Formats: sequence, structure tokens, C-alpha cells
Amino acid sequence: MSSHERLSGLYGITDSALMPNDNSLLTCVESALQGGMAILQYRDKSTDNEKRLHQARMLKELCHNYQVPLIINDDVALVAACGADGVHLGADDDTVSDARNHLGDNVIIGISCYGSLERALVMQSRGADYVAFGACFPSATKPEAAVDVKPGLLAEACRTLSVPIVAIGGITLDNAPDIISQGVNMVAVISDLFSADNIEAQARQYSQLFRPS
Repeated sequence: MSSHERLSGLYGITDSALMPNDNSLLTCVESALQGGMAILQYRDKSTDNEKRLHQARMLKELCHNYQVPLIINDDVALVAACGADGVHLGADDDTVSDARNHLGDNVIIGISCYGSLERALVMQSRGADYVAFGACFPSATKPEAAVDVKPGLLAEACRTLSVPIVAIGGITLDNAPDIISQGVNMVAVISDLFSADNIEAQARQYSQLFRPS
């Protein structure tokens, strides 16, 4: 299975505020995996490199038990150190070519494109494996983030781009069906997944949105 074929479905992103220790992190993530989460991104903005490497290694083992790829947010060196499946880069991170040179051809590289189809086209041409557009809606996790995705952008991106597309930012079970109907391959969810009373059931509801009715 190619990396592109693996990039479809619920894309969960960890939140250290919701998962303050190893036990809560692993418990929450395994619940989401049991519910069908298809991709996990480990996001931890702390400067505790020892903790981040320890957690990333645990998450890689857990995700691989479910045949789910682990993506690391913003840290090419951590991907190399823990053997994760990919890296997600933002506006100020390493370029696609730098990350590719460091990590090799088989690692998944995702890029934040905010509300810019032009940026997405450039990143696709440079070898990105997927692109992410957001914020789609106001986000509890990043309240300062602009709602960059204008009406019609996702549908146009799905018609124009050949790489998988992620929608992120304020995604909930209420608005996800409309987002998915525009053709995106993945929805990235933080709060509405990992704040749920029953994470496994919440993940299952998201996962079912990607299955043909």
C-alpha cells in the first residue's frame, strides 16, 4: 500500500493539555485507534526532548499495532530518532526538500497550506505527500488561528490537486459531513475527538463518515 493510499479517514492529533502524562496519552490514543482512527499526529510543543522522544516511541509501537501511521508535528529530528512514519510541517518549518533529504523517500511529508491553493500546488510540486487546509472553523485548540478556508476552497482543491487533502480547525461531528462531502480525504480532529466522554465511540462515528453508505 502506498503512503497516499494510507492517507484517508480520521486524522487524530494529540493535545498535551488533554493528555498530561504517558498513561492518559496512551489510553486516549488507543481508544481512538479502537474506534478506527486512520492516522495519528503527535503534537507536543514542550521543550522536553527526552519526554517527547519517549512518548513518540511509545506511540509508534501502539499505532503500528493497529497498522496506523504516526506523523510527528514540526520536528524532523524527532521523526528520525523515533522512526515515525512521517512529519507535518508548517509555514516556518523545514522545506519539503530538506525534510525529504533528511528522512528519505518513504517517509510521509504533510504541509499546512492554510487557505492557499497556490501554496498547496507549489508544495505538491515539491513532493509533499498530503496538504492540509485550515482553519475551517473557529478552533478551541487554536483560538487565535484565522478561519482561512473560504467557501468553495476545499471543493476547488479536491478538483485541482492530486495529493490527499486534510481539513483541519474546528471540525466536529456536526460539520464534518459537509466538509467530507466536498471531497477531502481526511479530517483532522483534536478537541472533538479527545475531549469526548467515549473516545472510541466518537472515533467510530467519524470513521463511519468515510465509508460508502
